[in-house]
Amino acid sequence: MKHIKLTQDGFTLIEMMIVLMIISILLLIAVPNMIKSHDIVETKSCKATIQLVQSQIATYKVENNGETPDLATLKGEGYVDSVECPDGGELSINSEGKVVRADGEAP
Repeated sequence: MKHIKLTQDGFTLIEMMIVLMIISILLLIAVPNMIKSHDIVETKSCKATIQLVQSQIATYKVENNGETPDLATLKGEGYVDSVECPDGGELSINSEGKVVRADGEAP
């Protein structure tokens, strides 16, 4: 008489469902945190871009005897690569000579 050896080489359906449930719970926790972090990064990158453009205006003034440039001049002469925030918001220079978002939103 032969003995048949029973082995369990795979996962049961219950084990697979438990693993999928745990992964789903982790995703439910992680995704909102990633979205929130993305918004914070966009805000900070816009602030950094504004500070960079403001410093390049000061550099331009030093090199050109106090002449105040417009943003097109800064970009055209290679002082800055872009005159917009990473989220697509355009920048402008206000009446006080400060760089701000053209749409009026706070960075």
